[in-house]
Amino acid sequence: MLTFALRNSLWLLVYLFFISAPLFVLLLGSLPPARDFWTEFSIALGYSGLAIMGLQFGLTSRFRWVTKPWGEDVIYHFHRRISLIALGLVLAHPLILFIVRPELLALLNFASAPWRARLAAISTYSLIGLIVLALWRVKLKLSYEAWHLTHIILAVAAVAAGLMHMAAWGFYLEDPMKKALWYGLTLFWLALLLYVRLVKPLFMLRRPYRVAQVKTERGNTTTLVMKPEGHGGFRFTPGQFGWLTLWNGPFNITGHPFSFSSSAQAGDGRVEMSIRNLGDFTAGISQVTPGQRVYLDGPYGAFTIGNPADMHVLIAGGVGITPMMSILRTLADRGDQRPVVLIYGSRDWESITFREELDALRARLDLKLVHVLSRPHKGWTGETGFIDAALFRRHLPPPYNMHEYFICGPNVMMDAIENALAAMDVPMSKYHTERYNFA
Repeated sequence: MLTFALRNSLWLLVYLFFISAPLFVLLLGSLPPARDFWTEFSIALGYSGLAIMGLQFGLTSRFRWVTKPWGEDVIYHFHRRISLIALGLVLAHPLILFIVRPELLALLNFASAPWRARLAAISTYSLIGLIVLALWRVKLKLSYEAWHLTHIILAVAAVAAGLMHMAAWGFYLEDPMKKALWYGLTLFWLALLLYVRLVKPLFMLRRPYRVAQVKTERGNTTTLVMKPEGHGGFRFTPGQFGWLTLWNGPFNITGHPFSFSSSAQAGDGRVEMSIRNLGDFTAGISQVTPGQRVYLDGPYGAFTIGNPADMHVLIAGGVGITPMMSILRTLADRGDQRPVVLIYGSRDWESITFREELDALRARLDLKLVHVLSRPHKGWTGETGFIDAALFRRHLPPPYNMHEYFICGPNVMMDAIENALAAMDVPMSKYHTERYNFA
């Protein structure tokens, strides 16, 4: 646990270094004539905001050695939160200048303003548009694919215009060392973009998969069984996920993240993804035919077993059962006889995905299966309603803080379960969640 904490702390320090170093380097070497405090402070905020914006390309580049300590979902949620901080810094930069130097308000006239001011406006408006679309994509009824494309365009526009604004102003960049630093950062950010959009797809192009089987499951769910074509595939840990490109080649702008539902012990490199029809991209999964070529980028995620525990407690809601199936199938294939409890929330009895296989797995595992129905049928004597602390106390043996918990399902459900575990004095280090909303 100490090693894990030190590793995470090291990554935080590296991130802070990359966003703060450009600012501190500006204070080295020859300095331009000093100005009033508020002007200099606003400039510092602008530089910091730009550094954070540029480093966002690195956060979403899917480098496993970056995402592994935290999990891909944590990195993406941090990416969203830090974007709001970057927006605040970028907006504070001109607002402070307008307050201390009201004559600069004339720069808001885009038609008459010099190009260096226009570039600042383009960068700021692009960043605002990017944040607005990210926060209100669902309310605006914007498809994930359309949002993703506009997100990339606006992100590149915001960073590129911001860099050109800084270079055109050039107040702090007369020193060759400082100019070299920012030019180097620009090339680094460009390299990250090229890696994601060109280099990684080229590797994926050489490692395609073929759909070997399409299985219809309960709960409006379809399982794709995919086998590597011309290569050995990759090894994954149960609970991890991958990005699936289904209809186009690997250079397609948008991939979609889905958990692996198959056992990690499969010897032929096959990978299964079980995908529920939610009315978006997933609506076409049932139309996939065997033999279709697909591309997988993975594995990713830290939602995995392996920490010391007396038992595993798997808590799933709806399609959140898919990573749990990978864990259960893997444990069964390994002959692992540690106690496992699966608490599975579903709408009704007929919509329970993998219902029959879960029953069969009890013969291969020390598995306790608890179904929780929100719409129980007449005569149902099992659990109903929502998963809460009282339900845990009915089905789990104490001490509760010795078990390892895995939670996957709708965000509202996961929030409620985290609160319930906290009320039972289960430390955060003992439970894991996976949230796949990367938009």
